[in-house]
Amino acid sequence: MEVLAAGTRPAGYGQTLAAMEAVTAVSRTCRGPAGCLPRAVATALFCRVSGRWPTWRTGVRVAGSFAAHAWVEADGLTVGESFPPDAFRPVITVRSRPRGRVRSR
Repeated sequence: MEVLAAGTRPAGYGQTLAAMEAVTAVSRTCRGPAGCLPRAVATALFCRVSGRWPTWRTGVRVAGSFAAHAWVEADGLTVGESFPPDAFRPVITVRSRPRGRVRSR
């Protein structure tokens, strides 16, 4: 995911939501609650086609029973999720990484 995020600009909330809706419209796996990882990966890849990248995250719930989850964020908000923002503690975060200017020697 880090390699794929290289050379991208941040995806906006509307673009990321549209990507997620397209992904869930065509994939039964991505629609279900157990499909969080393929949904988050597919949404990020859909945005990548246009040179954009949402913040892609995986994390764990530490309050109550253990649970793992994957999701995407844009403009500082979770996209297409119903859980409160602090429900999961991020473990892996992959943000967009615009290409740096090439230095001349």
